Amino acid sequence: MAKKKKVVIDLTRRDVIKMVAATAGSAILAPLLTTGPLSPFGALKQQQLEGGPGAAESGGHGATGENHWGMVINLDLCIGCEYCQRACNATNDVFSDKPWNLVIKDKTTSGHTFFLSRPCLHCQNAPCVEVCPVKATYHREDGLVVMDYGRCIGCRYCEVACPYDARKFNWESRTDENPFIPTWGIPEVERRPRGVVEKCTFCIQRIDMAMSEETEKKLTPGEDREATPACVNICPVNARAFGNLKNPESRVSQVIANNATLRLRDDLGTETSVYYIPPKEGM
Repeated sequence: MAKKKKVVIDLTRRDVIKMVAATAGSAILAPLLTTGPLSPFGALKQQQLEGGPGAAESGGHGATGENHWGMVINLDLCIGCEYCQRACNATNDVFSDKPWNLVIKDKTTSGHTFFLSRPCLHCQNAPCVEVCPVKATYHREDGLVVMDYGRCIGCRYCEVACPYDARKFNWESRTDENPFIPTWGIPEVERRPRGVVEKCTFCIQRIDMAMSEETEKKLTPGEDREATPACVNICPVNARAFGNLKNPESRVSQVIANNATLRLRDDLGTETSVYYIPPKEGM
């Protein structure tokens, strides 16, 4: 097995500025908003940070169970077809103008065109979890950062805190007709209500089905299509791999072990669960 290589490079000349400019500095701003003296949730948030009563319910940090679901996206293979975006929009019934998966065309420092695809990165040190005043955003034992829509009060602190612009707020009740259905998939989850923040879940409904004791057939996320995120299944060039990062034999772990990879804005210490194989500079 080839020795794993770790590289630290800039994806683009603008450090993926198209994606993060709108939320620059938000990882610092959001905690100030929620713990400052003027915040109506300051006392509760401070209690969570200091480990006081109720702190144990905040979801902890990262994957504490036997599974840690993660993804690798090969930017050198991605052709920018947006199939991942379309399949996600259909399967999770997402607003067409607020996709959970973004596909951004850009260039390397040498001018080589590539496409950056970005789902929610499911950070193990997630700013969105830290700032939520009502614990509507939390970590599961398998490392997924998930939403409790019944708890969400629509304060949008998590949206501000996310340094990857991965969260979208529902300003209106859904009455639209999803243009990606049924061509790109059939909805597997209910539409989210007005007034909550939503984001990519790694198709959590499929993972939960696979892990359920009631499932007759043993399914493995990342190997069995029924248990694997729609964006991974649909990719025509196999630019995505998914699976258990804690299992060295899983496909996703093998891809990481045998390729130079990076994680977006690793300098923030977010410890994302999505790795990228950087694009080649080209001729």
